[in-house]
Amino acid sequence: MSSTRDVVVIGAGPTGLALAIALRVYGLDVLVVDRSADTKHEPRASVIWQRAQETLRDLGCADAIVARGLRLRQGEFRVRGRVAGVQEMEMEHTGFPGPLAIEQDAVEALMRDRLQELGTEVRWSTEGIGVQVGAEGAQVDLRGPDGRVRTVGAHWVVSCEGSRSLVRRTLGIPFDGERRTNLQCVQLNARPRWGQPYRADVTQIFINHRVTLVAGPVPGGATRFYAFLPDPDPDRWEPPSVPEMEAVVAAATGEPVVGLEPSEPRWANRARFHDRIAGRLREGRALLVGDSAHVWAPIGGRGLNTGLLGAHNLGWKLAAVHYGWAPDALLDTYDSEQRRTARSVMRAMRRNVVELPPNRATFAAIRLLLPLMMSSDRIVRRGADRLSDFVRDHRASGLSAGRRGLWGGPGPGDRLPDLPVTTDEGDRRLHDLLSYRQWTLLRIGADGGAAAGAVALRALTRRYALPVAHLTVRPAAEQRRALPDGTLLLVRPDGHIGLRTGVGDLKAVTAYLDRWSCPRDTSGKAT
Repeated sequence: MSSTRDVVVIGAGPTGLALAIALRVYGLDVLVVDRSADTKHEPRASVIWQRAQETLRDLGCADAIVARGLRLRQGEFRVRGRVAGVQEMEMEHTGFPGPLAIEQDAVEALMRDRLQELGTEVRWSTEGIGVQVGAEGAQVDLRGPDGRVRTVGAHWVVSCEGSRSLVRRTLGIPFDGERRTNLQCVQLNARPRWGQPYRADVTQIFINHRVTLVAGPVPGGATRFYAFLPDPDPDRWEPPSVPEMEAVVAAATGEPVVGLEPSEPRWANRARFHDRIAGRLREGRALLVGDSAHVWAPIGGRGLNTGLLGAHNLGWKLAAVHYGWAPDALLDTYDSEQRRTARSVMRAMRRNVVELPPNRATFAAIRLLLPLMMSSDRIVRRGADRLSDFVRDHRASGLSAGRRGLWGGPGPGDRLPDLPVTTDEGDRRLHDLLSYRQWTLLRIGADGGAAAGAVALRALTRRYALPVAHLTVRPAAEQRRALPDGTLLLVRPDGHIGLRTGVGDLKAVTAYLDRWSCPRDTSGKAT
């Protein structure tokens, strides 16, 4: 192994582990360091939404994580103790129909096992204390468990170390935003004695004046209680006591007597929040991912999920640029796409009046409007779309080219839905045919005289360094209007559509690959 590593990843939380796994899938030499002595044993975030589960499948982690979690089916809203509506959370066109209730410490342990399978261990009790970034790479000063400082060279350094990122501060990258005022979140994992039945597939949201409480099942039979409240004493930081949480649950539900027995491992926390996004997520050979790049109130586990999406977005791009398959500009699209995603999530969190403590006027509006909204199938479907993160697109990205079809359906920048399709080998799900290790050129319903076109496309893509697989599929009958015969989709490794055009449009494919791929030389290597 050379003295200069391909990538140093600082931080071994779920985002850092996801990125390290993604890079190891591509065969890069990765050093992962974390100042903690071991994987965190605090439950923290407790839900993984459907799109993030798809990213974990691409990294080879999903089966183990799904086996440990609880699949959620519904979110039940109660206002002053009365049912106001039900949000269905299951989705079609995915191998992961429902969100998964599983706590962050379990996720991290399973991801660490996957990283170990790929031949990489986390170097614990090792803190990054200095970094210098140049045109050809970086020098990272690491203080190990023996107190000695060693300098490691790397072609790339990635900060996944949290909101106080050494890399971000050293490079002078601003962390724009502000602290949320008059908002706190108190949390406790417990087995309750109250009037609600335990349902392992239902999360309950209780809304009352000046308090919103979420009660979600977690593996093992306990319930995660977390409540958003006004913050009259922002200097109070100790975790909530059991009596305090019992009083909060009673106030939210309207039940006069509530008992809570903390579960093991014990988790109680009091948190405040900032809404911040780094001014840029890339500075040459240094990149920011997860909480190093953006933070906000962790309603619904959005910090964990958006961090996983960011690592999934960056991994294949960093590998492609490192190997010389793609121009350096490809990495800049990580910055633009992930910042746009983060801004979208932050806006949604600030406007989420349903899950924030309502004042008197807001509470009156919620009591009136929420039952009406939840009775609308269209609004419930839109809510499920947003919760799943399937609607998060990259349509504004420079990587998205072509136009949507006349009848709608997925277009440039959209996630490719996991539709049932027919291939020469039989019926399959579309995502089973994709791979995180390569792009995929999908020819929809091409047949008969189109064989010559398929040969021409293969000859065309062989001139470029980016790995591209070729597939011909025919969607199920009900999907053919959105993906009609003769459609050509160039799908990115992360499952988003890069180009949509017609199967005979070699000019569009050539223009796209001229921009985003390096050519091969006559020996078949990237130049």
